[in-house]
Amino acid sequence: MSLTLSKKAQAVKPSSTLAITARAKELKLQGIDVVGFGAGEPDFNTPDNINDAAIKAIHDGFTKYTPASGTVELKEAVSKKFKAFNKLNYAPEQIVISNGGKHSLTNIFEAILNHGDEVIIPAPYWLSYPEIVKLADGVPVIIHADKSQNYKVTAEQIAAACTDKTKAFILNSPSNPTGMVYTKEELESIAKVIVEKDIYVVSDEIYEYLVYGKNQHISIGSLNDEIFKRTITCSGLSKSYAMTGWRIGYTGSSKEIAKLMSSIQSHQTSNPNSIAQKAATEALVGPQETVHIMNLEFDKRREYMAKRINAMPYIDTIIPQGAFYLFVDTSKVLNKIYKGKAIETTSRLAEILIDDYNVAVVPCGDFGFDDHIRLSYAISIEQIEKGLDRIENLLKSLL
Repeated sequence: MSLTLSKKAQAVKPSSTLAITARAKELKLQGIDVVGFGAGEPDFNTPDNINDAAIKAIHDGFTKYTPASGTVELKEAVSKKFKAFNKLNYAPEQIVISNGGKHSLTNIFEAILNHGDEVIIPAPYWLSYPEIVKLADGVPVIIHADKSQNYKVTAEQIAAACTDKTKAFILNSPSNPTGMVYTKEELESIAKVIVEKDIYVVSDEIYEYLVYGKNQHISIGSLNDEIFKRTITCSGLSKSYAMTGWRIGYTGSSKEIAKLMSSIQSHQTSNPNSIAQKAATEALVGPQETVHIMNLEFDKRREYMAKRINAMPYIDTIIPQGAFYLFVDTSKVLNKIYKGKAIETTSRLAEILIDDYNVAVVPCGDFGFDDHIRLSYAISIEQIEKGLDRIENLLKSLL
């Protein structure tokens, strides 16, 4: 047979974070005491009021198709949340409810990109961004921000990367994997470039509620009317409400883009899960105490982990300002010797940790940084302590 498969699909890298999480779960099923720092999901249960709303939806028979872009009820709840929290005026008809944040981003890029259009992606980046852009026939253009910049790119870097093919810039604040948050002043400088270059900014704000200390989440689209016109805001319920498996994401955009995304979604997936939409509505309009409780616990873990890691040999981290990850510089580890051989790569470091120390970490080559690893603190403090003890034992054994 001479049949060939899609070159586009073959070029897509599988998600290394999901692979590492699956490997950790596999070992746990074998009875091995594995500490998993890979998960990008809260260890808390979905709050009871949200679960109860879903159960009621089932009993009420709310199990049929809904409009492709989501129920009016949920869109109105998202619209109110956008206005109250993000200071963004998106009417319900400008909102599209999707099957999670990844699906929202897929809708966005399929709606705005033509073949060969360029999308500027700051590194460190969430590993799915380049793959989603490529699947939409776009070209990822990577710009790097190092530790001296707190892993945040500058407006000047964005301007320098723009060409006549540039269609959009991806902004992720708070960031996965760094946990860094862009300040109002930084966002104003970036917004100025976006407006001058007349491109879109795709603002991924999935970690918007997970901000600590005096840091503040600001939606770039809230700065002025000109940047608002060019902003597509993307968020969801997964991280803030411990609803990763419910798969509800949403976007705010111009009516024109929202209509295109709705049309695309109507053919590709139909509507988001009807029961999950009822749960999501309750999450947004119901009591918010659990969000605050989870944030306080994440904050404690964040401070403990950063202090421990910065006291260890060969590695260090900048204390994150948001999300629930530490971006750990392991560059000094890579030339160290373990069992007679140089470690050389973070992938090898991750292999050693899971095979010999029963600790799962995420090597960040797929995030644009070959000499860093990502550690999630969306696990219990007891697991964090145990896992960090094991990492420290490895580091102290190196030559």
